Amino acid sequence: MTGPVGLRSAAVILLSVAALASCRKNEVDAYGNFEATEVTVAAEVSGRVLDLRLDEGDRVVKGARLGSIDTIPLVLERQTLIARRAAGASRAREASANIAALEVQQVVADRELARTKRLREQAAATSQQIDQAEQQARVVKEQLVGARAARTTLTQELAALEAQVAQINDRLSRSRVVSPLAGTVLTRYVEPGEYVQAGQPLFKLASLDSLTFRAYVSGGQLSTLRLGQSVKVGVDRADSIATVPGRVTWIASSAEFTPTPIQTREERTDQVYAVKVAVGNPDGVLRIGMPGELVLESAGASQ
Repeated sequence: MTGPVGLRSAAVILLSVAALASCRKNEVDAYGNFEATEVTVAAEVSGRVLDLRLDEGDRVVKGARLGSIDTIPLVLERQTLIARRAAGASRAREASANIAALEVQQVVADRELARTKRLREQAAATSQQIDQAEQQARVVKEQLVGARAARTTLTQELAALEAQVAQINDRLSRSRVVSPLAGTVLTRYVEPGEYVQAGQPLFKLASLDSLTFRAYVSGGQLSTLRLGQSVKVGVDRADSIATVPGRVTWIASSAEFTPTPIQTREERTDQVYAVKVAVGNPDGVLRIGMPGELVLESAGASQ
């Protein structure tokens, strides 16, 4: 009696496991992998890396200063520009003082010319005196025009120097390596002491507090999907499958062949639509590249 009962019990267990596996297979609507928006931080100026205070796996906050690039050449260039700007400002003040003196001389010359003309009308001045007064007024006027033009040129030169100093200040600020977002350092590309060019990658990071699950559904499943829809994503946890809530944020507008990593023999000729699901990851248990299973809540409810 014991032998047949044991065999029957084993058969029942095997059938139950098969049934559970079949149910799980039916509940899964699509497969995919987790991904994150990765940001590569590059050097914004050329120079030698003085320090880079980060390692792979470190969590950083937005705006944190993580390193710096040598700025001595920029500092020297800025000092030269500031000295030129000071000299230009001094010349501009001299030009303004010269213009003020010429304006006084012009008033005096114009007054003398008017007085000489009145004397000429009264036959108390000669034509030569009229000519001299007119010449004096004309010379002062031309000198004033030239002085004002010179001051305008100095003003433009000062504006150009101001712009150059502002550019140097901007480059000095960009020599500081700052985290553009809060996230986790994925890869570090350079070490302190290396010379980098502007645009050369320094490190790569991503925000892992929320990941994107990219799955692929068949054309027949599109009618059950909509943007903003609540879904569940299953991930492996020891000997079980844990589900986490998610929200559909993107649905592809055109079909594509099933991606190679998740192809099965039957799927090689099928076309699917990519779907992105936003999944919270506050505990950091989800990883980039981790496989998962998409379960549509509507489908789960109907089953």
